[in-house]
Amino acid sequence: MLCVRHIYAFAMRRCQFRTLSSDTLLSQLNSCTTEDQVFDLVGKNKAKLSEKHVGSAISLLWKFQKEKSHLLRNIDYVKNHSQFLTLRILAENKIEFMDNDLLVDTLYNVLRFSVEAHDSLVEELVMEAWRRLERFSLPTLSKFALCLNEQQMYSSPLIGKIADIVNVNLDSIQDTRVLSVLMISISSVISRNFRERLIQKAELLLETVNFISFNHARRMVQFLRNVRLTYRPLLEKCNKVFLENPSQLDLENISLILGLYQSLQFNNTEFRLVIKQKLMETIDDCNNPVSFTRLFAALGPMAGQEVRERLIATALLMAEEFNCHQALVVVETMEEMECRNSHLIQNYLQVNVVPSDISMLTRVLSMLPSSQVDEVVINRVDAVWPQCNLSDLSSFATALVRWVRHDQSHQQSTSGPSAKLLQKLSNCGYQRLQKASDLDQLLEELRYISGEWFEEILVEETINTCQRLMDQITWMNVLEFSSFLIKTNYRCTPLLDRIASVAVQHMSKIHPSGTYNLLLPFTVMNYEPPQSEEFFETCIQHFSSHLGCFEPHLLVLLGYSLAIAEYFPPALINAIFNVDFLTKLDAQLEILPDTLNWRVRLRLMELNRAVCLECPEFQIPWFHERYCQQMQRKGNGSTNTAQQQIHRMLGEILGGSQYAKVSVLTPYYYGIDFECILDKNKKPLPYMDQSIVLADLVQWGPDIQLLGKKGLPPGAQRIAVEFLDSKAFCKNSCHLKGEIAIKKRHLEILGYQVVQIPHFEWNSMELSSKDAWMEYLKKNIFETK
Repeated sequence: MLCVRHIYAFAMRRCQFRTLSSDTLLSQLNSCTTEDQVFDLVGKNKAKLSEKHVGSAISLLWKFQKEKSHLLRNIDYVKNHSQFLTLRILAENKIEFMDNDLLVDTLYNVLRFSVEAHDSLVEELVMEAWRRLERFSLPTLSKFALCLNEQQMYSSPLIGKIADIVNVNLDSIQDTRVLSVLMISISSVISRNFRERLIQKAELLLETVNFISFNHARRMVQFLRNVRLTYRPLLEKCNKVFLENPSQLDLENISLILGLYQSLQFNNTEFRLVIKQKLMETIDDCNNPVSFTRLFAALGPMAGQEVRERLIATALLMAEEFNCHQALVVVETMEEMECRNSHLIQNYLQVNVVPSDISMLTRVLSMLPSSQVDEVVINRVDAVWPQCNLSDLSSFATALVRWVRHDQSHQQSTSGPSAKLLQKLSNCGYQRLQKASDLDQLLEELRYISGEWFEEILVEETINTCQRLMDQITWMNVLEFSSFLIKTNYRCTPLLDRIASVAVQHMSKIHPSGTYNLLLPFTVMNYEPPQSEEFFETCIQHFSSHLGCFEPHLLVLLGYSLAIAEYFPPALINAIFNVDFLTKLDAQLEILPDTLNWRVRLRLMELNRAVCLECPEFQIPWFHERYCQQMQRKGNGSTNTAQQQIHRMLGEILGGSQYAKVSVLTPYYYGIDFECILDKNKKPLPYMDQSIVLADLVQWGPDIQLLGKKGLPPGAQRIAVEFLDSKAFCKNSCHLKGEIAIKKRHLEILGYQVVQIPHFEWNSMELSSKDAWMEYLKKNIFETK
């Protein structure tokens, strides 16, 4: 075949003449309506075809394919046709006669037919284009860059040369198609400053160009994904383009955009509401593995219970038809939906070789009921762990820890294969952290990391590494770093101070909605940085005039976070507690994942409670009575060993069980472990003499003091006794977390004297006997102010 091809190519090189009827031949080509008509014309006029005829013929063949649906395209038929080979040979021999546009168009169209990058025609076209690169117009340059991108030449010297040309000519680009294509094509070889210039240019064009194509906006989002940057101003502008073009929100585009949004951790309520409706309308049409997988991944996490059950049932029926990738998508979505099925997972784990996929499947498999470690799983993990990043290592280790604990049949598990593999994973994690030199790359690996193994084994080394790289914290990555730090529950004041410093210096460059991520570590960990007031006021001023750019749920979370730190900005409080906002919030809650939905509802209640208790001047009503009653019915009243000890000893100290109440519910539904009442002489009062039921009988006097039905005797004092376990403190500190501090503050407003018993004091060596515990309780209860 190769010999025939070379002989034919040699013969064609000898035919260096031009046809006199080129216009007629071109007209005949343009009159063709099928591939076979084109091939017939090519076969009859081989010697007459000029470079323009060849280019037009190849372009026409691709035009016919574009007009067909994906299922009806016959790419292989065209690619393997003898006359298509003729066109390829002719094109290769006429490259030097092609003008710049025809040269790149030919390359682009040939690649549509899956001609390999190492094919001689493709290689020759690329080399000739490289030689002419400086002479290309920007539209031609962008199309050539797209061709290189499709050949996975992401970081080649040629892409670097294109980036240099774009850098010089960026100001002259006025076409969003040209810019968006160039952005994704050169994203792997640009500097941070060049990245910022491209983003600024994209924003400018989106603001000034009258019409923005859906695909152009999609490429700009793809660029942000490529450079791993969640730049909200550009994302919001692109999101607006998507919403303005609802007709283009088909299943394929929805699936693609949601994937990009998820990788960028970007969410928009209006977009989700629109696509949810569109996805619901397509359920009956998604009857093949490709379309159903896209539908399942997009709709499943935000669907109601009835639709979820329908989707899961269909997935199980279609399980045998899924290929490996489709099964992974379905399983990962089922994990997000908190629904797991061992059949889907085990059916593909044995054949998968991609570390990130194996880690996801292993993590999900370990969560199944009565799941036991399998030799296939151990061998598969052992084969891929040297290639893994920290996130994958964490997934493997978390699964192994869970398996070791559940495996009752192997008491020697500490020396078994799981334990040995676990040690390998730990050593690998330490080595990756010690070698880390780029904070952005480290944050990429840590983005989805979680679990007990990381918290117990690697968190301290990770914090040490972050301190070593602390100078690399900038306004561009401070939000992501802040999000990571809060997940660690590790109170590292130098890192917190660095976050505050960067935020104050560069607040104008940070998106207003990013202030929530900035504030959260400080409020959760109950830490005030140097110039604390300046830091908080700078954040508040920055977002106060941009409340409209916040997602409703994020505004609630921000409000509660500030309330912990005793900040109640009037603009924020008034924005949240009004009917229009709460209506929008209700709509958004319908599409939020269950866990986030639950958390937002809880934070709204807690913010409502905080405003009522600390800022009655806002005159915000308490409207969470029914919600709290429902939560109370769902709760369990379990107590730990230390709480049981304290309960028994309180009875002895106070003179009997009638002097202490257990699991008390206060007004505004705070639960406290124990309550007792002391008179003005510090003598306990028995509850049989008190006709006071706090949860039901709440009245407020002008001095904002809580009154019961009969009130308390003059000088009497309610005492709240709270046992604080490890969750009440930061991981490496005895410092109370913010949610415990606000609870203490509110209990004091409600009239309590609060006695807190930290677990590290109660379980200390100093309190290792009953007498010591009794003395400790007496001192804290009776010597209170």
